[in-house]
Amino acid sequence: MSKPAPTFEMLKGMAGQELGVSGWVTVDQSRIDQFAECTGDHQWIHVDTERAKRRSPFRSTIAHGYLTLSIIGALGQDLGAVPENTQAAFNYGLDRVRFISPVRVGSRIRLRSTMISMEDRGPGQYLIKANNVVEIEGEEKPALIAETLIMFYERRTRPVKA
Repeated sequence: MSKPAPTFEMLKGMAGQELGVSGWVTVDQSRIDQFAECTGDHQWIHVDTERAKRRSPFRSTIAHGYLTLSIIGALGQDLGAVPENTQAAFNYGLDRVRFISPVRVGSRIRLRSTMISMEDRGPGQYLIKANNVVEIEGEEKPALIAETLIMFYERRTRPVKA
């Protein structure tokens, strides 16, 4: 049974608290290849499994760093931290990103997210900053650490005047 969604009011007092931990997701070669196709980044360390076995220091292909970063959005939805009564949520930016360890093909990753701050940006508008750690199952170091900014719009009973 999943936990109930927080309210915007509850989130206001959660700075420094963990928002949640996602489930595990496998990063397989198909996902890596699709990302390469989508972005045009076909560097051999990502897509050439035979060459990677012979020449890579990791002895396998690895996920693109930006693939791992892009998965944060989907894993974030798994946390159950989207406030109830949310009309919309948009990526607002990143304050800091560090790629710590490569994600080898076949690895499982998950997201651990902690609220840094919540800023009121006008009626029903909140900018939430969170520290996100993408963990690799069985590895001591995470794949990456990123501070994300998400703009939330609260569903209002009356339209907000522009």
